[in-house]
This record gives sequence, C-alpha cells and structure tokens, in this order.
Amino acid sequence: MEELKVTLIQSHLHWENPVANHTHFSAVFDTIKEATDLIVLPEMFTTGFTMNAELLAEKSDGTTVLWMQSEANKHNAAITGSLIIEDQGLYYNRLFFVHPDGTIDTYNKKHTFTLAGEHKIFTAGKNLQQIKYKGWKIRPLVCYDLRFPVWARNTDAYDVLLYVANWPDRRVAAWDALLKARAIENLSYCIGVNRTGLDGNGHPYTGHSAAYDVLGEQISTPLFEKEFVETITLKKEHIEKNRKQLQFLNDADHFTLE
Repeated sequence: MEELKVTLIQSHLHWENPVANHTHFSAVFDTIKEATDLIVLPEMFTTGFTMNAELLAEKSDGTTVLWMQSEANKHNAAITGSLIIEDQGLYYNRLFFVHPDGTIDTYNKKHTFTLAGEHKIFTAGKNLQQIKYKGWKIRPLVCYDLRFPVWARNTDAYDVLLYVANWPDRRVAAWDALLKARAIENLSYCIGVNRTGLDGNGHPYTGHSAAYDVLGEQISTPLFEKEFVETITLKKEHIEKNRKQLQFLNDADHFTLE
C-alpha cells in the first residue's frame, strides 16, 4: 500500500478497570467515521500506569487480547496498545499489535520507568520488534523508550516509529521535543499516542498525542487535554522522496547494541 491510514485515540483511562476500558474503547471505535488501517491506543490502556501487576495482569490469550482480536476483525483494522501481561511468572508491559485477521505481534517495553518503580515490578524487554503490515514496516516502542534514541535508531529502514504512552503533564515538553526529534533523526514518520485525565495516583495527563513526517513537520491536529479521535494518512512517496534526496541515514555512525 502506498498510503496507510492511522487513527490516533487520545483518551482518559478508567483506573485499574479493564472491563470499563473495553466498553469505553469499543464505543470510541464505533465513532471512527472513515476507513482506517491501524488504530492506536495509549500505554496500559486497560488499567492506566499502575504497578499493581499481581492483581491486574492478564495472559497473552486473555480477555483483553481476545477483545482486541474481535474489534480488529469488526473494524477491519489493526489495533495496538500495551497492557500488563504475566508470562512464566514474570510481569511485562507488553505492546500488542493485533492484525485484522487475528494474528499478533508483540513487543515488551525495554526501558522500565525507574522513577515510578516500574523496574521493581516489570521485567524489561530485550528485543526490538519490526512489524510488517500492509507493505509498511513499523517499529513499536513504549513511553519511556522515547528518551533513548539508540533504541529507536533506524538501521532497518522502518517506515513508522510508533510510541504508546502514559506521559504525565509535568514532563510533556520533553515528549513534544523528543517525538519530533525521533522523526527527524530517523527520517521516518513518528507517532506518539498519550492519555488524558487523572490517574489513580493523582497524576494529570494532557495528551499532546502527535504524528510527525520525516522532516519533523506535525501532520496531526495539536489538541491538548481533550479526548479526540483523528485519522491521518501516511504516504510512502514522502518517505522515499526525502530519503533519496537527503540520504542522512547513509551517513550514520555504525555500532552494535549490547
């Protein structure tokens, strides 16, 4: 596909209440007015950013993943977002990318947020993921990963860098700056979807969900604090034209991740 339509959903989250969040997002999906290829939800979209993993963790074939498969099939669109998963006795902040046919790609958050003690509860992921979807190559990452540019480095010619997040208002200026920077330095589209509202710990979130083209120009509507649904169109021609003309990725330093 030469174009990919991506729907950003910036929303409040019901604290530690997966059923309420399923109901909420099912209703939101039904409001999407145009055909879309991919629907993006925030980080930990079933619970909010909680450390109460023992109580709230699900299995990879649990209720939320089954719900995602059902909704992806219903809307003929992939759905992505992260949730708390228990796997062989360990807890992960795991992003799921559920294709319309029900197949699944996953990514475990690499950089656990030490300031909130996430590293004490959740096991850090070790592997990058590159998702192939409708002829597009997508690199999914989660929230705090945004602060670490080496992990996002475009050595695999991906087309889209995708972040799902619960990024609080007090540090939202960093979110704005780093999303734009990741697009520019990787010559890729960069999309970040964040939540709004107060979480169960009283932390406010003001959204600032955004999508940038390969030159760092914002192609989504700047909407802060409010809940919104917006579908944007990504174009392969834009990527190919600018990479051919600029060739910045060819001049990158070469090193190996450990």
